[in-house]
Amino acid sequence: MKNVSLDAVDHVDRAVLPIGTDYPPGHVLDWHEHRRAQFLYGATGVMVVDTAEGTWTVPPERAVLIPAATQHRVRMLGVSTRSLYIEPDAVPWWPATCTVVDVPPLLRELLLSAVEFEVDYGLSGREGCIATLLLHEIAARTPLPFHVAIPASDDLAALCRGYLAAPDVGVTNAGWAGRVAMSERAFTRRFRAETGESPAVWRGRARLLAAVPLLRTASVSEVAGRLGYASPAAFTAAFTRAFGLPPSRFTAAHQDGDPSRTRRAAP
Repeated sequence: MKNVSLDAVDHVDRAVLPIGTDYPPGHVLDWHEHRRAQFLYGATGVMVVDTAEGTWTVPPERAVLIPAATQHRVRMLGVSTRSLYIEPDAVPWWPATCTVVDVPPLLRELLLSAVEFEVDYGLSGREGCIATLLLHEIAARTPLPFHVAIPASDDLAALCRGYLAAPDVGVTNAGWAGRVAMSERAFTRRFRAETGESPAVWRGRARLLAAVPLLRTASVSEVAGRLGYASPAAFTAAFTRAFGLPPSRFTAAHQDGDPSRTRRAAP
């Protein structure tokens, strides 16, 4: 199914509903939730998924698993999605929080096939086998570290969401502590209790996550400068340590140089 509202088909008696959707650049799906669990794959572009608990950045050729009944917002940056909406009782192993995963070639091709199904696709033949195999392939995925936690308290959450929107290397623990009328020591202790990380470590990861959408339209050198790194080499080293791949793998030049990209992203 293509460009179909989930609400129009949610009643259909199928454990897995595949839907492909094309979005205009910069489109935002505002806060909402689904009765079903969602496997959200970006065939193109970058997605940023927000919940009350954190922010997940989804690079091209990756996907995010969203638990059922989870309030979330999605920012689409040049994205054509291939989603699976899945009955919760069909995936008791589904993660309790959003999780970014890789999408290897087999899973990608299964997704591209599945979104061509009719809403009432047959369960006993090829289409039913593909739907079953999709769940096996998703269950085999391992989490990728493309996320940061958001503190539960409103004042710390506001600091973090503001930083994600505009990362600034000049921000300090003392500056943040002053904004919430706390001593630096008390602020750091409270921040660590709510996120599991120190404020400085959190900001470092947030800056690296901010690099992922920037790399769609800028070079590694340009992104390194915009995010305040001393050199492209320093940025590349930090990015690779955090995510296991160099930032050059996420640039437009790399994507354009992939001879299979056009086929994979085709609607």
